[in-house]
Amino acid sequence: MEKKKFELDFDEYIRHTEPSRHEMSSAWSTAIGLQQVDGLTPSKYLFETARRNIDGDITIDEAQKLINSYYESKTERNDDEDDAEEADKVSARIAKILSEKSFNFSPSYLIAIHGKLFQGIYKFAGKIRDYDISKKEWVLNGASVMYGAAFELKMALDYDFEQERNFIYGGLSMDQIVEHLAYFVSRLWQIHAFGEGNTRTTAVFTIKYLRSMGFKVSNDIFAKNSWYFRNALVRANYKNLQKGIDKNPEFLEKFFRNMLMGEHNELKNRFMHVDFKGQKPTINTQKPTIGNEKPTIETKKAKIELAVEESSFNKTAKENLLKFVRGVELDEIFGVSRVREIVVCGASSASAALKKLQALNLIEPVVGHGKGKFRFKE
Repeated sequence: MEKKKFELDFDEYIRHTEPSRHEMSSAWSTAIGLQQVDGLTPSKYLFETARRNIDGDITIDEAQKLINSYYESKTERNDDEDDAEEADKVSARIAKILSEKSFNFSPSYLIAIHGKLFQGIYKFAGKIRDYDISKKEWVLNGASVMYGAAFELKMALDYDFEQERNFIYGGLSMDQIVEHLAYFVSRLWQIHAFGEGNTRTTAVFTIKYLRSMGFKVSNDIFAKNSWYFRNALVRANYKNLQKGIDKNPEFLEKFFRNMLMGEHNELKNRFMHVDFKGQKPTINTQKPTIGNEKPTIETKKAKIELAVEESSFNKTAKENLLKFVRGVELDEIFGVSRVREIVVCGASSASAALKKLQALNLIEPVVGHGKGKFRFKE
């Protein structure tokens, strides 16, 4: 799905702006990309404001004030506008933190980041949660990671920070450094110290920490792979031995290898799903032969899932679409009622899902089976 006209193409912007503006452009790119972790999309006004800041017309502080004033002036708003307000304000705050040179490796700094990002958005901004949580994960078929217990969160943070502070990186190969960093970041995220906003807070802290150690961290990998980053953290912390599933840091390590070692590992969310059985797609340069068989159902589904994952839909929309694709037969004729049955949603949400599949050119209308019937394209 193509970007909306008002959205910035940050890669193109960086290529055509002065070198002094590259860092700010990259910070905004990451800040906006990280909102996808929670299915949020910034408004047109945010992109316009970000462009003015990147161009040097206004400072980052002025950008924040403009965004605050923009929402203070709104007397009425709907749920979508509330989500946009969170995305806009948090994006601007992330961009500001990433543009600052200060850093302190401590639990208090992590907590301060959360407070800065979500002040006025969550009542518990900058406060460690005092209740236990669980979260259904698409990548785990609805299961949840076992997060830190409320009664020990501060102790857990203090312990992990102390262990990392005393860890000696000297003499390690880059392979070993990446492996350890993935372990530390996954442990930090698993504590889930806050009620909401943990992944965005962890990402910002991670970027700042890596820079403090001298790494030239490209923010763009977070901007373009924020949902992958979260799912990789989930898989690094989930274990269900009864189902033969153990913690798997491989996906998170690939993320860090791309960021710190310049590798080009494929970062695809479907590879991380606990039910994924297929082979990773490779470029096939061989010409088809007369005896080639038609693609298997598994191959067709994999291609459909890939199209959904690479779309610009938010996290929740992707999860619902993937749930439907996995639950329906590819030769089946279906409509709103079938989507509702598989996804367990209302009629309007089911209708919206079908429109999204049409927008991705994955389904087509079927004539002769009643109104509003579709099937997947061959």
